[in-house]
Amino acid sequence: MPDLSQLTEALLHAAKKAGAEAADALAVDGTSISVDVLRGKLEQAERSEGIDIGLRVLIGKRQACVSASDTRPETMAQMAERAVAMAREAPEDPHIGLADPDQLVRDWDVAALDLCDGAEAPTPAELQDMAARAEAAALAVDGISQVSAAGAGHGDRRIHLAASNGFSGGYRRTGTSLSCVAITGEGTGMERDYYGDSRIHFADLDSPEDVGRIAAERTVARRGAIKPPTGACPVVYDERVAGTLIGHLLGAVNGGSVARGATFLRDALGQPVLPDGLSLTEDPTMPRVSGSKPFDGEGLPVAVRDIVADGVLTGWVLDLATGRKLGMASTGNAARGPSAPPQPSAGNVRLTQGTVSRDDLLAQMGTGLLITSMIGSSINATTGDYSRGASGFWVENGEITGPVNECTVAGNLRDMLRRLIPANDARLHVGRQVPSLLVEGLTIAGG
Repeated sequence: MPDLSQLTEALLHAAKKAGAEAADALAVDGTSISVDVLRGKLEQAERSEGIDIGLRVLIGKRQACVSASDTRPETMAQMAERAVAMAREAPEDPHIGLADPDQLVRDWDVAALDLCDGAEAPTPAELQDMAARAEAAALAVDGISQVSAAGAGHGDRRIHLAASNGFSGGYRRTGTSLSCVAITGEGTGMERDYYGDSRIHFADLDSPEDVGRIAAERTVARRGAIKPPTGACPVVYDERVAGTLIGHLLGAVNGGSVARGATFLRDALGQPVLPDGLSLTEDPTMPRVSGSKPFDGEGLPVAVRDIVADGVLTGWVLDLATGRKLGMASTGNAARGPSAPPQPSAGNVRLTQGTVSRDDLLAQMGTGLLITSMIGSSINATTGDYSRGASGFWVENGEITGPVNECTVAGNLRDMLRRLIPANDARLHVGRQVPSLLVEGLTIAGG
């Protein structure tokens, strides 16, 4: 394996030699294997491995980024020369710049994050067997006419970041995934659903039999779906889609959107945005969770913090540049790839859970819509006007009466977020830990 720290140092040396005043460099390498099975036989297998290097150079208040997958010294020299030439022609941005040395993280404990599986990686044959077993388990459920996709994959990735301000650090991350998509019915009466699991440690992964069975049971429950009635009613977002609502909140507090004024929460700092008692906590230190990391994309420390505390918005999601533009400090949320400068991005988040089950939420709702799947969206980031295609189940008197599809759910996100009622069913191994959510007063357009 190449020494990524040496590669990033070589890029920084090349940048300085080419005339850069400051620079940072990123090197990413890894391998990935994916296997798809159809009717018990191998349908497709892919393996990829490679390395990507990226260089950002700064000259005054101008910057440019270049990337390559060739690590020869002459290529890195050409990258640096090209980046410096581009930077000299780039427009000035008064807010760009590396972190000051005293802002950089000094100590971190990658081992505590447990991001790397020490066990032997699954072989292609083992991945194929996993996918075939998931497919077989799905087909064994009455009512399943076919399995349209069953696949397994494994990835192993290393990252190293270095900068001319003295920062140098890296880490490794592994992951294994398994998924299944089942179909019931035929022709225009076909319905499909899925289930999948993804874990950093192979031993934590759901069994292929469970993955296939859950995908099939979800699918069979969708047989005979019809359009729901049109009108205003409460909605329960099932746990597997509830995270999308919190995703809209995270987008609205992203420093890039705030700096542009393109967010429905632009005036909400210090104001209630969730119900009293609910907090949205960012935690990049969760062990065995894919969004965890020892430092951000600019070498700054990461820490647990409440983006929303007891319903009140306490801060934005910022990197250095957006923080400077807003007159604030970075929140350690810089994310970047080899070919672009840092941008603010939230990592792992968890929403305060409630004390009741999803079934209890349905009983509290009475009559309304349970959403289990969403497609498409028409969302105005500036006003918060919200409209999305949905499918799921119609509920009357707290009981599911049948599946529904081809409907649209509409409302305003600022109002919706203030009315959330959470269940207690969030999965604790995923990066966005959000339970099922009841929202009152939405408009359903169905049949």
